[in-house]
Amino acid sequence: MEKEMSRWRNPIILLSSLGMANIGDFIYLVAINLIVYQMTGSATAVAILWIIGPLTNILTKFWTGSYIDYRSKRKIMIQTYLFRGFFIMLIPLAPNIGFIYFLLMFLSIAKAFFGPASMTYTTMTVPIKMRKRFNAVRSFTSSSAFIIGPAIGGGLILVTSINTTLWLNGLFFIMAALLLIVLPNNEKIEKESIPSLTIAQVKKDFTTVTTFMSKNKYITFIYLGFIFIMVATFAMDAQEVVFTQQVIGLSEVEYSLLISITGIGSVTGGLLLSIFSSHFSLRYMIVIGIMMSSIGYLIYAFSWSFGSIVIGFMILGFFLVFLNAGITTFYQNNIPVDLMGRVTSIIQLFQSVAQIVLILAVGFLGDIFSLRVTIVGLASVMFVSSLIYTILVFKPPFSNVYNEK
Repeated sequence: MEKEMSRWRNPIILLSSLGMANIGDFIYLVAINLIVYQMTGSATAVAILWIIGPLTNILTKFWTGSYIDYRSKRKIMIQTYLFRGFFIMLIPLAPNIGFIYFLLMFLSIAKAFFGPASMTYTTMTVPIKMRKRFNAVRSFTSSSAFIIGPAIGGGLILVTSINTTLWLNGLFFIMAALLLIVLPNNEKIEKESIPSLTIAQVKKDFTTVTTFMSKNKYITFIYLGFIFIMVATFAMDAQEVVFTQQVIGLSEVEYSLLISITGIGSVTGGLLLSIFSSHFSLRYMIVIGIMMSSIGYLIYAFSWSFGSIVIGFMILGFFLVFLNAGITTFYQNNIPVDLMGRVTSIIQLFQSVAQIVLILAVGFLGDIFSLRVTIVGLASVMFVSSLIYTILVFKPPFSNVYNEK
């Protein structure tokens, strides 16, 4: 037992840091939406918040991987945590909405570095036999943050103010950074060996990544297939408020309750998976997650009442945890650590472009036809894609890539 606890010491500290930052992200999300709406009174100004992240990714993801892979991932995580905490604390001092957007751009750049760095550092810190359970627990903590974060944010705003909440919010990222300081560096990097961040180096790294992808087509296809389906869900989620209130007719209270129920479903799924993850193979986690999630979205698309949409969202919340934990473990087990920062950055670049295109397409099609028809069509495409995806996951010649030993 003592030996087991010793093996889990570093992963638990890492989980605590990531969990602290997740809570901070959701507090920030509540506060930033409110402060922008209070300053402008414009729904469009709030909607721009959804676009800043993907646009920043398009501008930065070309070169973030080239920076990350040659430097300490742990140090990058600490630095980005501190940057995020600092810029969030600056938001209440912003004189106008333009300056807030300027700060949000830097926050998005920090997150653009954090994602690939944290994925790589997690892979280096957590042994392969522990990754599935670690990712299951991480999904549980992320789901818990989905409920706890907005609750803390709402409570702080009620008791204090939006500005005070943002100042306190910055402390969550500072505490997350402090937790990482006690973890090992896991890398021996000689400064002399670090290449200069030039256009030539970025092109060379881009070629290295595309060569790796072309040599490992099945791994690339499985992960990009997951990304495509997640982009479809993102596009549907972007229209969620309009769809639930204008098409289905839910009140604001019912919508808030619906989000809470979804969070409870996620927490329940994450808790069960954390306990029983050893009983599920990676293949079954991915397939169960993707098929049941697509069914959840189909129920959501065809919903006509609060009761029916609750069923869809409960299924979604519960099984997305299986999908995310399974595909993350698959990715960590099959992408070389020395390439992971560059591969992750370039994939996220494609993901951001697809998100913007699909969000605009859903809005455009919703105006031409109707939002109901558009969401039903997208959910149906997602379901058919999930069936094809399932067949590919179970193809016998590729069973070795799901090996957990």
